[in-house]
Amino acid sequence: MTARTTFSLALPNEAATAQLMADLALLIGPGDAITLSGDLGAGKTAAARAMIRYLAGDDELEVPSPTFTLAQSYELALPLVHADLYRINDASELEEIGLSPLPEGTVALIEWPERAPEALPADRIDIALSHRPALGSTARAAEITGYGKAAAVVERLKALRQFLDEAGFGESKRLRMPGDASIRSYARLVRDAGSFILMNSPKRPDGPAVYDGKSYSAAVHLAEDVKPFVAIANGLRARKLSAPAIRYADLDAGFLITEDFGTGSVIEGDPPQPIADRYEAATDMLAELHREALPETLPLAPQITYSIPVFDTDAMLVEIGLMPEWYLPDRGVELSTEQRSQFAAMWRELLDSKAASTARTWVLRDFHSPNIIWLGDRDGIARIGIIDFQDAVLGPAAYDLVSLLQDARIDIPEQLELALLTRYTKARREADESFDAAGFAELYAIMSAQRNTRLLGTFARLNRRDGKPQYLKHQPRIWTYLSRSLAHPALAGFREWYEANVPPPVP
Repeated sequence: MTARTTFSLALPNEAATAQLMADLALLIGPGDAITLSGDLGAGKTAAARAMIRYLAGDDELEVPSPTFTLAQSYELALPLVHADLYRINDASELEEIGLSPLPEGTVALIEWPERAPEALPADRIDIALSHRPALGSTARAAEITGYGKAAAVVERLKALRQFLDEAGFGESKRLRMPGDASIRSYARLVRDAGSFILMNSPKRPDGPAVYDGKSYSAAVHLAEDVKPFVAIANGLRARKLSAPAIRYADLDAGFLITEDFGTGSVIEGDPPQPIADRYEAATDMLAELHREALPETLPLAPQITYSIPVFDTDAMLVEIGLMPEWYLPDRGVELSTEQRSQFAAMWRELLDSKAASTARTWVLRDFHSPNIIWLGDRDGIARIGIIDFQDAVLGPAAYDLVSLLQDARIDIPEQLELALLTRYTKARREADESFDAAGFAELYAIMSAQRNTRLLGTFARLNRRDGKPQYLKHQPRIWTYLSRSLAHPALAGFREWYEANVPPPVP
């Protein structure tokens, strides 16, 4: 029997309709279908227009009704087609206008779905709108139903609406925020001239158990839910570092409302370049964080603690394996069983002897420009706002410095990278005379090779598996960073192996 979930709510005005459609937009993805049903003038086009404007980040965007064009496409945060079937007499006509089948990977907003019910996908969300004149001339009622796989989305929408109402944000204005490569999504909530961040962090679904009985996310210790974010945020703030304060939380559902750090950046220009003094502050922040032993278990809630997972050799090897699994096939290379074994053995020996034996600290994991907010009104290292750390692990201090100084998304000039690496090691030596600068430089090269090998595979996978080709443009930059690290004498054997077996990415 097909799953089905329904809930109803009153929409007293168009602002309430816009809030509903923004909340739904936070939860949908490519390929989802939303039908809008109701009588003439019930507000179907207004609802569609609200979602399109939210995804466009433009409240003034011209969104005409597609009554005469039948379908209008938009290239937004999610590719979207807005269709009106009022003038359709038979479902077979949908093929002529490119709506049968619905465009793959595109959100479909369909008005008057009852004109072609047999053409509707089994997995869909229907929003049935009706007038409620007793509540006002612009008031509507909405009955929202999820069919099939979309039933879970409607359940989550109902939970999100309840969370926002209980937190006092039900009537706040929603502003779309760009997402990342994860399943999380974000919105800015504005009320009473104050701004906050809404995080939607659903529990990560289990992938196939192909890594010694574990999914990829479990094998490399990616956060399964929102609880690590809360624990690490509190841990960073306890050390006077700038992580967002948690204002409201539903740990089980995976909804957070946090402090809004704004939009201050550590990069500028087109193409973007690092702002040197801000990168210096970020480097100083890491040196300060790494100078003392950090706890491996953090408080999460009364009587509940969170144990930070260890970024061990096995986890690093699974990450490295993405390169032969996803990147090399894209370049027309298929390693033999012997080559794969040699590749894994080389890396295991190096990581066991170097990375696994070094002192462990908190590795934030993605400490780079998209996740660093400049807080110019604060002092010292508190000017570095950190917003993405839920996947934090216990591992080598060099890893986060590599993330910062070899940013996958922008070019870091080699001269600046070396200057900041020197700045970091100097700060560590001043705090601890026994700090081994040469050993750290070697570990930095090893972590660079590990991280950039993984990123070649990750971005190939995002393209081929997840339909996100925009990440491929970063591969040449990653190759440049990888080549820098392989020039270290400790990686001479790796340099030879990569030169023989790994072709560079397509420019």
